[in-house]
Amino acid sequence: MPVTFQLFKAIGSRETGKICSAGVLRQNQRRVCQLLHPLNSPHPAQPIATTGPHVRRCQSRGYQMSAKRWYNLTPPQVNSILKANEYSYKVPEFDGKNVSSVLGFDSNQLPANAPIEDRRSAATCLRTRGMLMGVFDGHAGCACAQALSERLFYYIAISLLPHETLVEIENAMDSGRAMHPILQWHKHPNDYFSKEASRLYFNSLRTYWQELIDLNSPGETPDIKEALINAFKRLDNDISLEAQVGDPNAFLNYWVLRVAFSGATACVAHVDGNDLHIANTGDGRAVLGVQEEDGSFTALTLSNDHNAQSENEVRRVRAEHPPSEAKTVVKQDRLLGLLMPFRAFGDVKFKWSIDLQKCVLESGPDQLHENEHTKFIPPNYHTPPYLTAEPEVLHHRLRPQDRFLVLGTDGLWETLHRQEVVRIVGEYLTGVHHQQPISVGGYRVTLGQMQGLLAERRARVSSTFEDQNAATHLIRHAVGNNEFGTVDHERLSKMLSLPEELARMYRDDITIIIIQFNPHVIGAQ
Repeated sequence: MPVTFQLFKAIGSRETGKICSAGVLRQNQRRVCQLLHPLNSPHPAQPIATTGPHVRRCQSRGYQMSAKRWYNLTPPQVNSILKANEYSYKVPEFDGKNVSSVLGFDSNQLPANAPIEDRRSAATCLRTRGMLMGVFDGHAGCACAQALSERLFYYIAISLLPHETLVEIENAMDSGRAMHPILQWHKHPNDYFSKEASRLYFNSLRTYWQELIDLNSPGETPDIKEALINAFKRLDNDISLEAQVGDPNAFLNYWVLRVAFSGATACVAHVDGNDLHIANTGDGRAVLGVQEEDGSFTALTLSNDHNAQSENEVRRVRAEHPPSEAKTVVKQDRLLGLLMPFRAFGDVKFKWSIDLQKCVLESGPDQLHENEHTKFIPPNYHTPPYLTAEPEVLHHRLRPQDRFLVLGTDGLWETLHRQEVVRIVGEYLTGVHHQQPISVGGYRVTLGQMQGLLAERRARVSSTFEDQNAATHLIRHAVGNNEFGTVDHERLSKMLSLPEELARMYRDDITIIIIQFNPHVIGAQ
């Protein structure tokens, strides 16, 4: 194997775009974005009537359902769909003991878009200490999120390396000597690497560490917060530069433009001992599950959403542009009336000048000319850039009562409140249920119905969990919870059997990573 790819290697045993067999491949997608929608099952699905709360909800939103039919999935079919993308990793023990502050993590994804636009990544830093986990929410396609899932952790790992190690790596490159990898990836087979772009990505990464060698001094210890910010900003800059320069290879030339013109948010956790850093760009979210003395769990949010719901973000965006744009830079709770996240990677339509956009498009491939999204110039576009990928970094010192961290794309937080999320995960991990009084809201409930609800809750508590993955369990609740906060199989079946053109109307892609901490190690430190 060439030295180039010993440090920065893709998963060579899997061809680009060849994803696991848990779904139906949508036709005519570029193979770097192919992802199987997990709807195959050995059991035949039975159609049922188009009635119920979901149909009423859909009709009330103006979507006509008369030509559509719901399908009633069996419990095995539901489980097959929910578990298709689940992944678990347990940190290895030494002498029968786990000496890491991280016990392991569970992750999962549930598509709504076809192909799914979310991505996820997890890796152990091999040349420094710590673990990296992140979720990436793409928009206008999956290309940018895919690039982040492959590249961002390398930029972070390089940013964390001391000057001496960077010099050692560069000398090994020059002499052709073998090198140890800087990351150990923990990936589901669906979480692929694009082999075609790996050399381009490596060359950009090498240029970055060469510049760090020139900028840093021997003996300096990189600051983690500064390293995270620099890595995010540098990768976004490289995505922009690669699109401007282009590539002689037709496929790569089109790919780098797709990455740049699409966009993605990123929420990344770096855990090193008791130090937890969250770097967030966009509207992904990191929520800590804290166990109280009575055994219950409370939520501690460790990230801020970068959208119109944040007054600080609105003030920041308006302050970066002339007063004459105060009414147009944020309009209808969107950036320039178009984009919901106020921070994101890619999205060069909100960063490049109009002249640069036209120049790149005119010299670009024909596929771009046929894409209305890339040709469209945002309204009131006067003083770019309007968008940044700079993350907001929060540091938290872990305590023994900090039991787990949930990283999730906005598809999760749109369906469940953060307190409900930590309650579901906490009860799953501990096996202890803290019952709350049954709330029926404004519904009229008969004594017989109340008896049924209590019996259902008692049966659920007495039974063992059917999920072996905490993220899968959380997705089951996010999609299947009814108005009483319990998983309704009929609701879950309907939501999972929605056709592609309807699924996105009800929910977004959901991607979750749940990191479980080791209270004994954290307490000892």
